[in-house]
Amino acid sequence: MSFFNTALKYSFTCLTAASLLASCKPDKPDAPAPIDPPVTEKPTQYGTPFAGVPSTHYAVIYQVNMRAFSQAGNFAGVTARLDSIKALGANVVYLMPIHPVGQVRGVNSPYAVRDYTAVNSEFGTLDDLRSLVDAAHARGLAVMLDWVANHTSWDNAWVREHPDWYLQNAAGTILSPPNTNYTDVAQLNFNSQPMRLAMISAMKSWVYSANVDGFRCDYADAVPVDFWKQAVDTLRNIKSHKLLLLSEGTESRNLAAGFNMKFGFNFYGGLWDVYRRGQPATTFDALNASEYVGVSDAFTPTGIQRVVRYTTNHDVNGSDGTPVALFGGDAGAMSAFVIASCYKGVPMIYNGQESGMSTAITFPFTSVNITWDTRPDVTKAYKQLLRARAKNSNFALGNTTSYSTADVCAFTKQGTPNEPTVLVMVNVRNKEVKYTLPPALANTTWTNALQGGEVALGTEVTLPAYGYMVLD
Repeated sequence: MSFFNTALKYSFTCLTAASLLASCKPDKPDAPAPIDPPVTEKPTQYGTPFAGVPSTHYAVIYQVNMRAFSQAGNFAGVTARLDSIKALGANVVYLMPIHPVGQVRGVNSPYAVRDYTAVNSEFGTLDDLRSLVDAAHARGLAVMLDWVANHTSWDNAWVREHPDWYLQNAAGTILSPPNTNYTDVAQLNFNSQPMRLAMISAMKSWVYSANVDGFRCDYADAVPVDFWKQAVDTLRNIKSHKLLLLSEGTESRNLAAGFNMKFGFNFYGGLWDVYRRGQPATTFDALNASEYVGVSDAFTPTGIQRVVRYTTNHDVNGSDGTPVALFGGDAGAMSAFVIASCYKGVPMIYNGQESGMSTAITFPFTSVNITWDTRPDVTKAYKQLLRARAKNSNFALGNTTSYSTADVCAFTKQGTPNEPTVLVMVNVRNKEVKYTLPPALANTTWTNALQGGEVALGTEVTLPAYGYMVLD
């Protein structure tokens, strides 16, 4: 699996979080002494908290990269297309970082935050952001912000005003994140309780000032889990909001700290292995088991914890290419998304993939603007799939039983009372494949969940190259 391996981006990489944490604090630190925040009046709430935030297991996330999303590259450009995002079948809009970007030692990365409490003028004003959130809520869409907790830009005011909030060497020089090539950012010191409180206060401020519905937390495995516990506990104490919290990392410890979701990096790697390297489709069974270790199946006020799965995002789109390029054209890209979105997890769509975009959006995301509505056939396929997923709760809650072979990813999902069993069959090869149905599925009758109509199965199904069937 390839990740975006430059100094330009700070999402999860193959670097071990353990080495970073070891650099930031002693091996066995004492628990930080609690520091009571100053007594302040409760912040004024902008707008009405959104009552339509989906439970985690029903979430469908749409990632917006504002620089590429529209010709204007701003909040207004996103607001103008919210109807299209809604029509696609998403119910959560995730905005990449909205904050001012650092200039000192900078490379124009949205992940080099200069001010956690301000809006990047490149995208508009606070009022423009509020308008976007208001318009999303009016359409039944929740809004999540991207949050970069591990590091800041070098011209963040904290560097000048609170150098002790940063990791330093013996000479007192502030350091970049250890064991990385992220030289345009400064590593925060999570032994500093005042820094933690300032960070958490900034996160809270957006819930009140812009009425947002949660956060996708960048590079989460590199940040001490006790910080996330502190932050999540504080955010969950905002009783007026049902917040979605996504950990961009693989560690289940973050889920134990209170996150709703984590990233399915390894499942994406499995798609790469199966489609690009010819590994068997049974690969997904083992990955599903391993990615769900430590994930709670207990219902909570925010839903059941889930793994977010995708065929592209802003990292791998730039480093690996678009789904069309990676998975064998339009048909392969769609078949891979069927697996990612239906097996067990929260589907995530990166802006442009639903238009069959074949040009990668490379860092710093300023060279390409998405051309919309040029591939209605591709968009229709996404809509059909997500509509079927929304109609039958077995997609989100059903127990998965695998019937996969080397060339066909096949599984059922069942167990939700009064909902029909789901059967998914996906040919992962660029050639016609005959799939022999196991006795449990042979000679049964189903409904085509995508186009409608009855489907009678015998003992064998012929799937065209990258063909798939979604039945219930």
